[in-house]
Amino acid sequence: MKITTHKIIPKTLLFGTIFMFSISHCQSKSQNNFTEVKKGFPRKEKNLRKWDAPVVVDLDQDGYLDLLINDHGFGVQVCWNNKGEFAKPLDIIMGDLHGISAGDFDRDGFIEVIMSRGGGSGSNARNSKLFKVINREFIAQPDFNPPLELMRGRTVKFADLNNDGSLDLLNFAFPDKQKQGDSENYIYKNNGLGTLLLQNKLPSSKGDGQKSLLTDINNDNVLDIILYGNASIKVYQGTENFNFKEVSTKVLPFLIERATSIVEIDFDNDGDLDLYISRGEDFKKEETFYNKQTKAFGFYTKRGMFKIPDIQVGDVLEIENLQTQWPYNEALFLGETGYNYEFKGETHSGRNIRLTNSNALGFPDKMDFKHKKGIYLGYVGNTKWRLAGYLWSPSTGVIHNVKDYKEKTYDKALHDILLENKKGLFKDVTNERGVYLKENTVTTTVADFDNNGFQDLMIRKRGNLVFNNKTILYLNKGIDGFENYQDHNIVTKELGSIGLVIETIDYDKDGNQDVVIGDERGKWHLFKNELDKAKTNNYITITVGNSSSNKATALGALVSIESCTGIQQKRIGSTGANYSLSFNNQIHFGLGTCKKTVIVKVKWSNGEEQKKEINTFNTNVFIGEQTKTNLK
Repeated sequence: MKITTHKIIPKTLLFGTIFMFSISHCQSKSQNNFTEVKKGFPRKEKNLRKWDAPVVVDLDQDGYLDLLINDHGFGVQVCWNNKGEFAKPLDIIMGDLHGISAGDFDRDGFIEVIMSRGGGSGSNARNSKLFKVINREFIAQPDFNPPLELMRGRTVKFADLNNDGSLDLLNFAFPDKQKQGDSENYIYKNNGLGTLLLQNKLPSSKGDGQKSLLTDINNDNVLDIILYGNASIKVYQGTENFNFKEVSTKVLPFLIERATSIVEIDFDNDGDLDLYISRGEDFKKEETFYNKQTKAFGFYTKRGMFKIPDIQVGDVLEIENLQTQWPYNEALFLGETGYNYEFKGETHSGRNIRLTNSNALGFPDKMDFKHKKGIYLGYVGNTKWRLAGYLWSPSTGVIHNVKDYKEKTYDKALHDILLENKKGLFKDVTNERGVYLKENTVTTTVADFDNNGFQDLMIRKRGNLVFNNKTILYLNKGIDGFENYQDHNIVTKELGSIGLVIETIDYDKDGNQDVVIGDERGKWHLFKNELDKAKTNNYITITVGNSSSNKATALGALVSIESCTGIQQKRIGSTGANYSLSFNNQIHFGLGTCKKTVIVKVKWSNGEEQKKEINTFNTNVFIGEQTKTNLK
């Protein structure tokens, strides 16, 4: 075990029994908020669709955490972290990709990445794709024997489900009608010989019900699965031999619907993992929004014919971030004749269009949906424009300079829920802890952003197309509950975008947890943590390698510390991602002003444990084995 200040672990050390502790005082900051990083981060200028939170993992094992990002329907890219600055994203695989998971599947010292591929709405069922990362190259691996099931892929998560140290796999699919109700929520066992074998299934889920959290609700060291999405939350308690028993009504205080993300958080530092559940409603067909101050009008529609009431704009129509998914992304028909508008360049990302009334005079008496599905747009006189058509996938856009408009919105919102773990049974403490939030929220991330020794909550709102989207930050004050901190500056401003994903990462290894945000139909953003309140607090960063026997990797290990603020713990890989799983083995805890001995404990998935007392002034201790990567 080595305790040092900001020292990078060599690649040859990462796969032995290694802790790297970095205990430090945070430096004074000039601001009390977060600052968006524009240099050294791949902030694309294009507005693209997204799929799930970025996966955080040190792919090249140089001590700096890299990112895997998924622009839905476009491809998966890697952002290499070059000592605190991200390189331009590089394409790994193009097409319709969904869940992503990373881990050392075969325990050879190199990271594998598995990606779930979409199935073309059932017309192109495929299996998940596996890559091995060596020297910053993604090497495609052959199919297992037998191959993973063909599916409309959604969720993939590596996890040790039988506590033998090897990484098994959750591989869940969007239900295919041809399966006639048979479950496609597959659970695969790692046989230790380089392949995955189908071992069991969870009960079938409806629609988009494959979102999941791996946790341990009863502290028996066997992972449980919480499944959510389309219907009410289902809790499946793990027993043994890959068997799971539904215990939803026994452990939850009431039926919980419309969950959009679930995260583990030990908010009270009592040594067990509680849950925070974000909840929200999706936009409805033909829902519209209007910003009176900026005169911006936004619309959302999907699945079939739509018609928006005439919009009063003037002689010139400006559309920003128009997004209509394949196969209608090039189908814009203008004027009385419905002639095709010719787009220049690619049409996967959001498009900006400027039309004069003479470009689109009139509107068809009858739209030809048999031969020409898409958006119809025309100038109908008296400064008004008409928008209608036929689309299937969700479509959005923002029109500027709209004189006035009575928006058609659905204001229904469900409040988020904080559940306290009481020996495996959950109690609703939302009001008690001061986190009653009635918004349409989409995801949550957990970190101690101010390093005071208590884990905080950062929550992303859905937003509504025509306003800036400000993130919600609840700072945890311990026995005083949570405080809604307003001055954080984490705001995204792309019109026509929808809040979707958020993740934490200490990308520059300064001991502060930074934030990555990806907006649906928007851009990726990196916000650097510069909270004033962190300047006098201490923190500890624990980097975890394999167990002493080398039979278990760090993924899924439970890391805990005992300090002045109580017992804090985190599970390696656990985030608020719906379909994916990160492998961030650099675990951060705030210590507040504590200067006493810190007791660190790591428990790997196979039950192996290591414990160490750390004196904040003792920085040069090393325990463990050094192992080398094994090229097979």
